[in-house]
Amino acid sequence: MTFIGRIFCAALTMLLSLGTTYAIAAAQATLDRDRIALGDTLTLTITATDNDDLSDASLDPLFADFEVLQRSSSSNTNIVNGRISRSRQLIIEMTPRRQGDLVIPPLDVGNSTTAAIPVTVGPPASMGDSDETVVFDMELDQKQAYVQSQVILTLRVSQAIHLERREISEFTLNNAFVKPLEQRSFQTRIDGRQWRVDEIRYAIFPEQSGTLEIPQQVFSGRMPQRRRSLFDLGGNGQLVRRIAGPISLEVLPIPAAFVGDNWLPARNVTVEESWSSPPEQLDVGDSATRSIRITAEGAQGAQLPPILFKPVDGLKYYPDQPNIGEEELPSGLLGIREDNAAVVPTRAGTYTIPELRIPWWDTQNRTLNYAVVPAREIIAALPAGGVAPATSTPLPVAEAEPSISTLPGALSSGRESNPLWPTIAAVTTTGWLLTLFYLWRSRRTIQTRHSEEHDSVSEKQTFKELLAACRQEDALAVRSAIIAWSATLFPDTPPHSLEQLSTRFADGELAAQLDALDSELFGSTQMTWSGATVAERAKQLRSQHKTKPPANSALALYPSPG
Repeated sequence: MTFIGRIFCAALTMLLSLGTTYAIAAAQATLDRDRIALGDTLTLTITATDNDDLSDASLDPLFADFEVLQRSSSSNTNIVNGRISRSRQLIIEMTPRRQGDLVIPPLDVGNSTTAAIPVTVGPPASMGDSDETVVFDMELDQKQAYVQSQVILTLRVSQAIHLERREISEFTLNNAFVKPLEQRSFQTRIDGRQWRVDEIRYAIFPEQSGTLEIPQQVFSGRMPQRRRSLFDLGGNGQLVRRIAGPISLEVLPIPAAFVGDNWLPARNVTVEESWSSPPEQLDVGDSATRSIRITAEGAQGAQLPPILFKPVDGLKYYPDQPNIGEEELPSGLLGIREDNAAVVPTRAGTYTIPELRIPWWDTQNRTLNYAVVPAREIIAALPAGGVAPATSTPLPVAEAEPSISTLPGALSSGRESNPLWPTIAAVTTTGWLLTLFYLWRSRRTIQTRHSEEHDSVSEKQTFKELLAACRQEDALAVRSAIIAWSATLFPDTPPHSLEQLSTRFADGELAAQLDALDSELFGSTQMTWSGATVAERAKQLRSQHKTKPPANSALALYPSPG
């Protein structure tokens, strides 16, 4: 291929990878809280894509039960892997007109309609002492909780006066995993006086049964002093200090009525199955990707069990790495796990994939439940011609690079005789080079932004998720978590497999454990591995990284200045 041909193909590839795509989704409505007191303010956020016009949104259905105090709008643009998505938000601050179980009614936004949202409005709040101007308190959403289940701790600052330099003591807790949630602020009117309320919330997951002590927390702020002259700097102001807590939480052990290998306490669990192509219409040798998505309200993503694709004679499975994460709801965390596997029939026939049953414990009703995916039939037929292709791991086949002579608008072989050709070639080449330089700089900007976002991942957070997966003896979760944790240690060249990770750490005992882990997941022979051993080796390696940089300075966690 000529130099110009390579330039053209490279530019075409870049243009395709940076092509603009837009996410298409229906308008969504969310509330900052689902339980409030009469007199509190509530924030309703309506999010829409470019397909819906927020200016057409009618708020008339709200007026029956709510008074709209203020409305504002914002827009957001995200670029992920070259894909551009834009969304706009309408933010509505309102207050309820009455107590009771109310409903945010469906609202028409362009061609979409938002879903109804329930909200409970309780009696007006009371501050007790009518002379109090600053109140600081803390509360748990429950007095009893099961081990590894979610408990919401709320620290609440209510003030009827203006304060500066406000601070709350740093929250730390032993024997529990703690995840900060989004802070919420609102206004409320109590006994004719306006109050500002700030709520700092944490999702707490106790790691052992017994009594968990939540230590006392301290709030401080300063009332600004009135300046008596232009030369009076005002001083530090009067200190206001409040103490809340401590609080005790009773942590219950795993109940005897629970069955299953993976303890999963949650408020609600759902499981969904999807296919990349209809499983009833497969040809022998073709692949279809089966995706199993589990969501659990009141759980972390790392707590969700791995999906084991049970072997079926005549079908081959090629599992991919799971996608694990969380989203935040008004009630706390929503754990999410998605497992994918390519399914390839090796001969014609009808096959049955067994039913999938995931046991989980309902923490509200204290009962054992199951999330179920029914059994699924797969029908495989011989392809046209009646000859089945050889079955192998389904990998994308790279297309041959087009030559310059096969591209639309390519000049004929007789172009050398045209005296204008050297000029045209020079101008065209210069134009492509400038385009490539611009695209390269743009891509570097996007990659840099992506790298900065990746670097923001907390090493401490990923390490805690690794330890949690080791305690569960969850092979898939450990595999995913240790790769994610190592990526925070080596952000410039993150390992993508256990083999690369073993080479990077150069630790024989850990390498043996990871080999056994991979063998259990993907090998034909079973080898024994230990979550406790993996956790212990990871702790020691983590300690070594904090005290001694690796020999290869390019991979050093804390490279020496030079």
